[in-house]
Amino acid sequence: MARIVMKFGGTSMAGVERIRAVAERVKREVEAGNQVAVVVSAMAGETDRLVSFCREVSPLYDPREYDVVVASGEQVTSGLLAISLQAIGVKARSFMGWQLPIRTSDGHGSARIAEIDTATLDAALGDGQVAVIPGFQGVAAGERVTTLGRGGSDTSAVAVAAAMKADRCDIYTDVDGVYTTDPRIVPRARKLKKITFEEMLELASVGAKVLQTRSVGLAMKENVRLQVLTSFEDKPGTLIVSDDEIEEDMERQFITGIAHDKNEAKITLTDVPDRPGAVASIFAPLADGNINVDMIVQNIAHDTGSTDVTFTVPAAELARSLDLLEKARETIGYARLVHDTNVAKITIVGVGMRSHAGVAAKMFKTLGDRGINIQAITTSEIKVSVLIEEDYTELAVRVLHTAYGLDAEVAA
Repeated sequence: MARIVMKFGGTSMAGVERIRAVAERVKREVEAGNQVAVVVSAMAGETDRLVSFCREVSPLYDPREYDVVVASGEQVTSGLLAISLQAIGVKARSFMGWQLPIRTSDGHGSARIAEIDTATLDAALGDGQVAVIPGFQGVAAGERVTTLGRGGSDTSAVAVAAAMKADRCDIYTDVDGVYTTDPRIVPRARKLKKITFEEMLELASVGAKVLQTRSVGLAMKENVRLQVLTSFEDKPGTLIVSDDEIEEDMERQFITGIAHDKNEAKITLTDVPDRPGAVASIFAPLADGNINVDMIVQNIAHDTGSTDVTFTVPAAELARSLDLLEKARETIGYARLVHDTNVAKITIVGVGMRSHAGVAAKMFKTLGDRGINIQAITTSEIKVSVLIEEDYTELAVRVLHTAYGLDAEVAA
């Protein structure tokens, strides 16, 4: 007997017929002799609808009441799935975040899970029940409902799987696995059978939309085996596991995947004084404003004793970043502030980079041969990211996918 957590996203729960289909899928796992807990998202589009209500009532809403409103979407789908399971002869019961309980911090709208008491959950599973749990929600001190932030249901599922020591956490979504890149850009992209936590975390952080970054980080920390698969077809998915589970394979590609992100904005400050502490004066106000800075390039100092500093921020944070930097202009001492939103970040990821030389050089040459200029570069042990003009995004992904031998023999 295995313990399995099954998580279903908003598209899987979008309407009664789809919820019934989910119930049938859950029933098959129960009939296979497994103990099953199910974590559900709200119906597709429902959270956006609830958020819009809050903003319409008051742009300066109380975050505690916001959580009460937006957490209701998952409460509806958990109850409907429990009813659907009961209707087909499966013992099932829904459990709200406060009923288990799932204890969180009091950061309303972006709470973090502190602990999950599994006594109630263990009792239900031991009694042969399917426990249906609304994702995205928990309870803080004072028994106030909290939510985990957008995409938080994936994190809920991983946390539940870790707490109940599940053998696997299956994430059902509208894609049938993790691909080497976006199949809409590269029809010959290949679905991966397995990928490491570290690779998936890097891909998620640089634009791949398959899984939420927090959930992958938690799975890696707690060593929870994940599987990404679709709820619309009976097809094998992609396993996300530790390095130890991926056998050494001479045929394994040293580049696992290529991601792209067009939600970047580039900012350049010209003639910044070239002195100790100057760069800190640029990024301190951004840090105080909770704005994440990604790529950073400091040019060679000018003869005038100044330098130019270029960096990127999320495009959604550009206006606020410019405002903060303008207010700090006297402290920083820059001459001009230039920004550009016509940029995209292209990233190659693979644990094989640790043992293969020349990976970055191939990337730079491949792009150069196609006339694609690189504006900034960042690297980690298993990742290389470059900033390019947005108009070249699809071309860059396609030529790199081919250059690293990732193309499948036939289109996906």
